[in-house]
This record gives sequence, structure tokens and C-alpha cells, in this order.
Amino acid sequence: MSPRFLKPIWLATGVLIGSAMVTQALAQKPVTQQVAVTTTSVVQAIDSTRRLVTLKLDDGTTETVYCGPDVQRFDALKVGDKVTFKYMESMVYAIQKPGAAPPAESAAVTRSAGAKPGGTMSQQMTTVVTLKAIDTTVPSVTITMADGATMTFKVEDKKSLEGFKAGDKVQITYTQALAISVAPAAK
Repeated sequence: MSPRFLKPIWLATGVLIGSAMVTQALAQKPVTQQVAVTTTSVVQAIDSTRRLVTLKLDDGTTETVYCGPDVQRFDALKVGDKVTFKYMESMVYAIQKPGAAPPAESAAVTRSAGAKPGGTMSQQMTTVVTLKAIDTTVPSVTITMADGATMTFKVEDKKSLEGFKAGDKVQITYTQALAISVAPAAK
């Protein structure tokens, strides 16, 4: 599952995030019973005036991310700090016929305590998609979005798959969560 749906949360809350790092880590993981994907990067540079942080990824590439004014303790970031992103796999909580009343969408941000920035973000959303495949053993669904993107989600309750088949247009309600922590550079 691509974390591109979490970007509105990241941008709205101004929380430090390297979306390419999470995308890269997720692209390497097939849908399994695994619960989370973790990746760690190192702060390479900080532009305090523009609130930009350059992070070095595991593969040696770098990504510069904007930390909005809502990022508290931005000034506590130091070059060499390790930033850990833990993306919890998305979970489908409801599969319904299009137009059904979805559960209320929600988003939550919880800041961590301590000297360094960090926190947890979660979001629940509903969208209409086309079922590409159904795997009742995991259980999971592979879906195609309106823009053609294909993604796979675990399904919370296997019974919610009953009555649906590949090719059906459905409404899904799913969740995503991301935890970010920062540890000081080793001395």
C-alpha cells in the first residue's frame, strides 16, 4: 500500500515525513501477516530559515522534506540525528456497495513527549475502487483506484469479502497510521 493517502495528514499537520523513504520500504514488502514497515534515515542537513531537513536514506540517496510550523521542537533537530518512520499496514474495515453510508472519516495526531520531534498520525478514509483480486487466506484485496493505481490491503474481517468478486466496483473504508521518532546522533 502506498502511503500517498497519508500526505494530506503529513501536510496538514506539518509533521516531518520522508514519503519516498516509506514508499521505498513498502514497495519491497508483499502483503503478509506483517503489521508494520520500519525505515530509518539520518539527518544530513538542516535549513532552519526555510524549515527544510535533508535525510539520507538507507540506499544512500537523500530527500529534503519541509517541516511546517506545527512541527514542535524543530530546533531540537541536529545533523546526525536518526529519524525512524514506522508505517503500519493499511487495513480495510468495511467493503460495501458504492453509495452506502460509510463510517465517519477521521484523522488523529499525537505528539510524542521528549526533546526531539515525533509522534503518531492515523487516518480513516472511504473511497470507491474496483476489486482486482480477493485473497481469502490472508485475507486481503487488491484494488484499482480511479487514477489507475493498484494497491493491496489486508481486510479486518474475512466475512466482509462474502458476495464480492474481482471486477466489482465497491466502496472501501480503510485506515493508515505512521509513527515518527527521532533519536540523537551517536557520540
